[in-house]
Amino acid sequence: MPETILTVDRVSKRYGSDELLREVTFQILESDRVGLVGPNGAGKSTLLRIVAGLDRPDSGRIVTQRGLRIGYVPQDAAVPLGCTVLEAAQEAFAHLRRLEAELSELAGRIAHERDPEAQARLLVAYERLSTRFEAAGGYEMEVRARQVLAGLGFRDSQLAWPVEHLSGGQRTRLALARALLADPDLLLLDEPTNHLDVAALGWLETFLQRWRGAVLVVAHDRYFLDQVTRRTLELTFGRVEEYPGNYSRYVELRAKRFAERLAAYETQQAYIRKEEAFIQRYRAGQRAREARGRATKLARLERLERPRELERVHLSLRAGGASGRDVLSTTALTIGFPGRPLFRTPELVVQRGERIAILGANGTGKSTFLRTLIGELAPLEGTIRFGNGVNPAFLAQDPRLDEDCTILETLVRRHALSESEARHFAARFLFRGDDVFKLIGALSGGERRRLALALLALERPNLLLLDEPTNHLDLPSREALETVLAEFAGTILFVSHDRYFIDRLATSVWVIEDGRLTVSLGNYSDYQRSRQRVESEKPAASSHSSPATVPPPPRGRSPRQIEREFAQVERKIEELEARAQQLAEDLEQATARQDIEAIAELGAAYEAVNAELERAYAHWERLAEELAGLRGGSGG
Repeated sequence: MPETILTVDRVSKRYGSDELLREVTFQILESDRVGLVGPNGAGKSTLLRIVAGLDRPDSGRIVTQRGLRIGYVPQDAAVPLGCTVLEAAQEAFAHLRRLEAELSELAGRIAHERDPEAQARLLVAYERLSTRFEAAGGYEMEVRARQVLAGLGFRDSQLAWPVEHLSGGQRTRLALARALLADPDLLLLDEPTNHLDVAALGWLETFLQRWRGAVLVVAHDRYFLDQVTRRTLELTFGRVEEYPGNYSRYVELRAKRFAERLAAYETQQAYIRKEEAFIQRYRAGQRAREARGRATKLARLERLERPRELERVHLSLRAGGASGRDVLSTTALTIGFPGRPLFRTPELVVQRGERIAILGANGTGKSTFLRTLIGELAPLEGTIRFGNGVNPAFLAQDPRLDEDCTILETLVRRHALSESEARHFAARFLFRGDDVFKLIGALSGGERRRLALALLALERPNLLLLDEPTNHLDLPSREALETVLAEFAGTILFVSHDRYFIDRLATSVWVIEDGRLTVSLGNYSDYQRSRQRVESEKPAASSHSSPATVPPPPRGRSPRQIEREFAQVERKIEELEARAQQLAEDLEQATARQDIEAIAELGAAYEAVNAELERAYAHWERLAEELAGLRGGSGG
């Protein structure tokens, strides 16, 4: 059985009159994969800070396993200044650097020692320390740092940049790289998917799936949660409730649990009403004694609370009249800025009712493309034409709003609404009561996004161009947005890194890669399957170096380094094979006792382990070929 490495025991926390956490209790096991979900403002970040030891609870305690090493990456993580990106990443190896310094000192003493016996003792000490250093990965520090930074989207040329030159998103990715490289026993991640493009998200998912330690992660990316987590904690109304399984499983179980609780509450209420009517009717007369007995029993009854539903945004987006069949058409385009082209496109045609997702790595020009289509920028080459009756509307990543205006003033001025109309409309986007008097400059990211969506809804467009529409939205708000966009009668082009969102909406995917835009029919999953088919059709030697499976080996490695990695992969394969065997036995037992829920969970786990085994075998084969090549080369 896995050991408990951390216990949150009846933790409570208040801020003024707001009770964020009320006797929260849960445990984290070694190698656990736990998602922490809940609406914005529920206290998820506060709970992570308490677990990390950065905040103190008002009551309750955090109990940790002796010597537990915790890594914590907040949403706005600090990184060291005055060094390069690569140097900052390698600072995560502080314990290895100390060993390296000791080795260097011993080497100097050995070189200057003239006494043979003393020199022999120093050599023994050096060999012992060198073995520790090697076992901890000391000879691979720079290689590991480069691989992790590359996985998170840093180009080779950026590794020499001063940290001061990084954007906020790049600094967050650097902080994440440092936490991953530090190899803690428990990793606490607060929205790690922010600022990551689809490629980096896929890399991080694979990395965390192979992570030997435990992970507690707050994320609004449901695809990421499905890939990484095996248990879900929901924080709502100050309390934590636990669900087995990933995010999709949690959604199913939560709906079932809510329905059961609501049915139990309504059944009890019907019973209470019936008993109260009997007591009222027979409080005097022949059945008074029975009525008093029922009253006593009713007074002792433990009353069930009515289950509470999360507040949701009540979006509606009505198209302002039908457009022509061809909504948008272009000649071949060159997108970018004068003197700096970003990519080229073929001729494009968007037809009424299509939902097109635009994918690409950060910096490829997705936002620039949307701004070009809407007319804010001119294409460097080519022309763009809207069809008949098209009324486009654009949602930017950071919409330009008057920071000194209130929410109410913004709605009234932009769309000539009366104050009562504006307040009623704002309430559908969760701006109620005095919320409408908040200044735009004081709004959170989620509140700004909800206001931008409200303004968009008032425009009555039939063509939507959306740049990261789910940014800053919590999970309930994302689901509400998905629902309303799925029902929207017009046409949608959108940029998003939210693969769950893309899967639900997209009818085709436009991918920007290597300076070109290509069109792929279907949603994100269809695109991934198509890409995997193309990769599988490549020669075997090139498929082994695919970044979707195993990262390519760094150049210039010695046979000794490859042999060490080879041994590590062999141990990993042995562990996975043992795990697969155990799961197969558990699955057989669950089948014998006809435990449907256990069969589903064990079956999913068995498939995941076998998929990881296939990746490990591919890694083993590549290393074997690389080693054989080096030995053959040296032998010739």
